[in-house]
Amino acid sequence: MDFDAYQRSAARTLNPALDAERRLMDAAAGLAEEGGEVLGLVRKHLYVGHALDRERLTTELGDALWCLAALATALDVPLSAVAEANLAKLRRRYPDGFAPDASARRAEER
Repeated sequence: MDFDAYQRSAARTLNPALDAERRLMDAAAGLAEEGGEVLGLVRKHLYVGHALDRERLTTELGDALWCLAALATALDVPLSAVAEANLAKLRRRYPDGFAPDASARRAEER
């Protein structure tokens, strides 16, 4: 499935009772919440000794993807454009792939 097809399908489940501003906030808050759930699962695996629950982690990643798509929809931006812009940024930052020295130089540029 491509990003835009996903975005269109996910948009069917947006809350129609929300106006554009509330939809924007709902999506942004949801993305933060889902990111926290992902973080919690990984933290418990690495620091508490829980088995990595790949199925639940995959579900939470899907929820984060839904929120990202909802946020892009609220901004009237195709999800494919978000992905393409991110890849272009990564190519500029790391033209030869990730390298610690390139990352350190990037931090110094701030």
